[in-house]
Amino acid sequence: MNIFKKITVGIATALSISMVPGLATADTELTMYYPVAVGGPLTKTVDKMVEGFMAENPDIKVNAIYAGNYNDARIKALAALESGQPAQLSVMFSIDIYELIELDAIVPFDDVVSTDEERAWLNSFYPSLMENGVTAEKTWGVPFQRSTIVMYYNKDAFRAAGLDPESPPATWDELVDAGKKLTKDDGSQWGLMIPSTGYPYWMFGALAMQNNETLMNGAGDATYFNNPGVVEALSFWKDLGSTHKVMPEGTIEWGTLRQNFLEGQTAMMWHSTGNLTTVKNNATFDFGVAMLPAGQRRGTPTGGGNFYIFKDTTDEERAASLKLIKYMTAPESSAAWSVATGYMGISPSSYETDTLKSYISEFPPAAVARDQLEFATAELSTYQAGRVRKALDDALQAALIGSKSPEEALSEAQATADRVLKVYR
Repeated sequence: MNIFKKITVGIATALSISMVPGLATADTELTMYYPVAVGGPLTKTVDKMVEGFMAENPDIKVNAIYAGNYNDARIKALAALESGQPAQLSVMFSIDIYELIELDAIVPFDDVVSTDEERAWLNSFYPSLMENGVTAEKTWGVPFQRSTIVMYYNKDAFRAAGLDPESPPATWDELVDAGKKLTKDDGSQWGLMIPSTGYPYWMFGALAMQNNETLMNGAGDATYFNNPGVVEALSFWKDLGSTHKVMPEGTIEWGTLRQNFLEGQTAMMWHSTGNLTTVKNNATFDFGVAMLPAGQRRGTPTGGGNFYIFKDTTDEERAASLKLIKYMTAPESSAAWSVATGYMGISPSSYETDTLKSYISEFPPAAVARDQLEFATAELSTYQAGRVRKALDDALQAALIGSKSPEEALSEAQATADRVLKVYR
């Protein structure tokens, strides 16, 4: 009788708890990995967004797990799949698409959306941001924290050097001329720094495009590293340090460059627009943001992370994942994320929100990355992406430190890429 009484009381207690609105048990639980590539307190921003989603969807619980940088996020997400405790969705590099497809790890969004409204949402993003998410006529990833490379410049340093702070360099020649005027003989201030560690292939994608070249085809199975125009682009990058003396010779660290700029060690830097809010909040000088200068044309690759839904998921989990991704990429969410981080709004409608309209009115540099989409191309992405990118990164660094000529280094990288990719053609 005592046992029966305890069971009855237990059931009654459980029922009473389940009927308390704030304590309702979620019907679906999601695990989401995400990276932060530019540093700063962005994890708190993600946590707030997820909390807002769960408040609107109490039947879905989301475990948002910060996984480190993009490489860390991919490794941890794929390790979870192997371990039998998989995530349902993740933000990973937009350029991870071919690896994820080859691993049969993700499902195309075309197989998950089912209504006209959902299909309209899938077509609502900037086309240039979708280039790294679409292949074989299917959409495998949708934009979230997306960027272009922009040029940050110290307006106070421009004034001190007799340069117009409202007219940043618009061409390679102007970049060199301004860089020489901004570089101090005592080494306390360089004219320019372009990072060549971390993501050197990304920076090089900009230089190549500015010389009217692309680094790969749209099928992920061919690269063009040793094209004459690509070699010329690397020669120009090297000459900025070795010949023009407007930036340090050798390699420049991705991870410390932002701080170098904030401390006045360089008057100009090329870096992700994802740094914009941190620079805005920490710069002790007047600064500007500009599109990258043109060689034969302007150009930048897009960059950043896309949402993916993993294949090892139930129909309910896919539906819940889609609902979360739609929430995180909605115009208001994208606008708030852009203001908080510096990443760009991912759809034209995000820039129609009062949030971004007001922010851009007060802080015009926030529109530069969006405006530069007119000149943007897809980021380097191929099958066996890690091996191909490493071959290119090694070549770039070898040329920059002077151990190989640009032509020699890029020819070796192209030979490696050809060996790796020939089985996919």
